[in-house]
Amino acid sequence: MPGAVGTHSHRPTTKVLPKTFKSKKATKGALRDQAKGKVPNDKSQRKTPHQQIMSKFDRRNQAKQRQLVKHKEHQKETSVFTGRDGAPRIVAVIPLCKDSDASAAIQSLNGSLDIESEITETSFRVPVDRFKQKLQYVPVKRDLTASMDAARIADYVVFVLSSEVEVDAFGELIIRSIENQGMSTLFTVVQNLDKVQPAKARPDVVKSLVSFMTHFHPGQEKIYSLDSRQECATLMRSLCTTTPKGINWRDQRSWMLVDEIQWPSTENESAVFTGVVRGKGLKADRLVHIGDWGTFQIEKITAAPLPTKKRKDDVIAVEEDEAENILEVPDEDQDDLAELAPEEVVMRDAEMEEDVEEPTKQKGVLLDDHHYFSEEEREEYAAPKKLPKGTSNYQAAWFLDDVSDSESELDDQEMEDAQVEMPAAPEDGMEGIAQNAPTEGAMSEYPQSEMFIEPNEDEDAAQLEAYRRNKRDEAEDDKEFPDEIELHPNVLARERLAKYRGLKSLRTSPWNADEDRAFQPEEWSRLLQVSDYQSSRNRSVREALVGGVAPGTRVHVYLRDVPKDLKKAYTPSNPITLFSLLRHENKKTSLNFDITHKEDYEKSIKAKEELIVQCGPRRFIVNPLFSLSGNTENDVHKYCRYLHAGQSAIATVMGPITWGAVPTLFFKRTISEDGENSMPLQLVATGTARTPSTSRVIAKRVILTGHPYHIHKKVVTIRYMFFNRDDVEWFKALPLWTKRGRSGYIKETLGTHGYFKANFDGRINPQDSVGVSLYKRVWPRDSTPFTGPLLEEQASGLQDEAMDEDIQ
Repeated sequence: MPGAVGTHSHRPTTKVLPKTFKSKKATKGALRDQAKGKVPNDKSQRKTPHQQIMSKFDRRNQAKQRQLVKHKEHQKETSVFTGRDGAPRIVAVIPLCKDSDASAAIQSLNGSLDIESEITETSFRVPVDRFKQKLQYVPVKRDLTASMDAARIADYVVFVLSSEVEVDAFGELIIRSIENQGMSTLFTVVQNLDKVQPAKARPDVVKSLVSFMTHFHPGQEKIYSLDSRQECATLMRSLCTTTPKGINWRDQRSWMLVDEIQWPSTENESAVFTGVVRGKGLKADRLVHIGDWGTFQIEKITAAPLPTKKRKDDVIAVEEDEAENILEVPDEDQDDLAELAPEEVVMRDAEMEEDVEEPTKQKGVLLDDHHYFSEEEREEYAAPKKLPKGTSNYQAAWFLDDVSDSESELDDQEMEDAQVEMPAAPEDGMEGIAQNAPTEGAMSEYPQSEMFIEPNEDEDAAQLEAYRRNKRDEAEDDKEFPDEIELHPNVLARERLAKYRGLKSLRTSPWNADEDRAFQPEEWSRLLQVSDYQSSRNRSVREALVGGVAPGTRVHVYLRDVPKDLKKAYTPSNPITLFSLLRHENKKTSLNFDITHKEDYEKSIKAKEELIVQCGPRRFIVNPLFSLSGNTENDVHKYCRYLHAGQSAIATVMGPITWGAVPTLFFKRTISEDGENSMPLQLVATGTARTPSTSRVIAKRVILTGHPYHIHKKVVTIRYMFFNRDDVEWFKALPLWTKRGRSGYIKETLGTHGYFKANFDGRINPQDSVGVSLYKRVWPRDSTPFTGPLLEEQASGLQDEAMDEDIQ
């Protein structure tokens, strides 16, 4: 027997585990369970640092670097407020209710920190020793102009509400105007909350006010009570420590709140505006815009430090530096006040004069970029003759026209060859002649195949009046043709629509700009031409980043040629703002704005209606043109006669350019109707400044419609579109279309009352209407600077909406 016998043991289970090294036989689920969510590290592919799995040390280091960068940005933003000579934080206090008092609100805020200061109606400074900051309050009254001017230069906006009186329509107008022009950090306070009885109703009042403010500003979830010393102290802490978020378009420029104005005593002296530079560096080469007073040139910029107090032997001595410290003076690169390019005298020779007179010799309307039936073409296009094969043009003159409707003696092959050799006539469309040979069983399409009876003039006039009366009722119910017009039977369409042309496609057809030069405004060629808007804007914005007087410096700005009459219009209680314009921002061009109709204003806005526009720091009186937005191949956009509620369009005017996407407000003066007590000024639309362009064509469209008088398959006799034979011949090249999507062309005229025969690509419905589209370029109107308060008692009158003015 063997000396040793191996011991026997049973397996704990009879299940055979798969071999781990044979992964090809493992299922996908087993591999997924085995991985336990881990992603295999494929070393064959290179990965970016963001794709690599960082260690804990690297993650901490990266988070620390982000904190340092954010801290440096915060210090850079608040550095203008630090130091003994730092700029004060501007706080605009705006009352929204009738019983709100801005001075009382400032007194409550200062009393929470035991700050003793005299409250004035003008802007004033208050030192806050607890937080080592300075505040500059700008109290305003319930005035729209003063509120908007104060809000656009303020670091913090404080709305003052009342616990007893609701915000009226004027208060809501102030909120919407400030909101749409852009504002910095907002706070909301409420006065006289302790007067609400019983005391348990006060939280409900605050909750109601919070609900009202969150409707306009969803972030205003906290309303501070001015009757609570603790809440006032909390608000003061926020005003002194919070970083203002600023306004984008404002921070790209240099600006300041004017603290003091020294008016010139003689004509040779300059007006001096004193304030603290904010935003970017203030340059003497750039123009400055003062409120609604206009644009001026800078003569020089000098330092204006506040007087300092030093204690010597227990005596406070005030030191003032009497020597003038000039910080910057303009050089040869200073911008001028010219709004238009210099006028150039162009001498025209005899050939150019002939080119100007050439459009009067045309025989037909302009379609795309071609005049059909012009002098170099034949006046008449004869019908194809039935000629033997090989017949020359000289020999064809000796063959008489065959007026018989019977079958031709020539075979079909020779007939087709003769038609191919003839040029395609314009009245047959772009595809040329494509008619089949007539047979006895088919319809004949020769011009004389149907007899036309000249209608009686009295009966025809009565039928026209009945047709238009019925049509006018349908247009009121279903406005499918907003551009449709009706011509008087005694008016020649060729003369009435002399400036109009035809387009095969509004989006793709070329627009001949040479035809418009005779009708363009005189100053159109002198406007600023911007070939590359993106590059020009970036160059102007980057130029403002370097140089100039540093922000936070208190300066005297000497301005040239300031009118003396402005001293009478100056009101110390209203804030005066100074904005430095970027390069070229005083030059006029064709401006485009994205405009959206406000839902609060129920009426439609008519094009060319007088509106008050605020774009950035400037306000204008404009008569804008409305057109459809979007990009087209030919840069042609359809003109809109009205901007209805809820619609958006592009508003075009001539005015000084503003670089960047600056928010724009559109106000309209209104009058009360039927004794209604409405606001004399309403915010009717808002928008944004877009790329200006003088090559953008705004095409006004008019539609002439006709009625199918006689229908025979695809051949239709049309009436009521024209009223004489010459008009049909002039507009013969224009394509026809129907409301139901059919297209066709004018084949021939019938009689002398404007009836004509047309061919369509299919059968049309007797209830259908036939139309033809004509286009004319319209030019934007010039804008004028706005002066005075926005709200006035006198309102502008209503404008005439006659169709005759709309066509011309």
